[in-house]
Amino acid sequence: MAKRLKVLIAEDEYVNLMGLRVNLEDLGHEVIGEAKDGEEAVRLAAELDPDLILMDINMPGIDGIQAVEEINEIREAAGKEIIPVIIISGYHDQNLVDRANEVGVFAYLVKPVREEELKVAIEVCLARFREFQELKKEYQRVKDSLEARKLIEKAKGILMYRNNLKEDEAMRALQRKSRDSNKKLVDIAKEIIEADRILSI
Repeated sequence: MAKRLKVLIAEDEYVNLMGLRVNLEDLGHEVIGEAKDGEEAVRLAAELDPDLILMDINMPGIDGIQAVEEINEIREAAGKEIIPVIIISGYHDQNLVDRANEVGVFAYLVKPVREEELKVAIEVCLARFREFQELKKEYQRVKDSLEARKLIEKAKGILMYRNNLKEDEAMRALQRKSRDSNKKLVDIAKEIIEADRILSI
């Protein structure tokens, strides 16, 4: 059986809300909160930390997409991973789908939602969310690598200037210092840059 998810439902129509609750529980998941409007959805997402949110697109106050945007902003500001979201609408609208994609919604359902459709949407949503996480990690790895390269080049330039070294000699000096101190090359580069800054004051 798939992982039991803690789910927040944001739906202002009682009949639809109960239908989603029953379907989720039949699929083995736990409903940990119910929001009747967008503002409540934002608050409960922060308080309950669900694994998944089912968000009706048309609700009193702020709409579902705006609520998702605010939830993501709050979590990113707190250094947390965003929560995967399935948007639910009364009709199919490509503009809504496009808006939903822009704020990080991973699946889209049209009412009335049948249990089998919900099961598939959850699987699709979680698979896309995992892909998003991997892409994010890869982006961070590339970003960190480029930053490290810039710092190493800067430190190499400092050694060349201060010790009258050629480029390959400066690089070997960096590598030797990295080995001798058992520190990463980028950490040695940061130390050299900081020492140069202090000497230049």
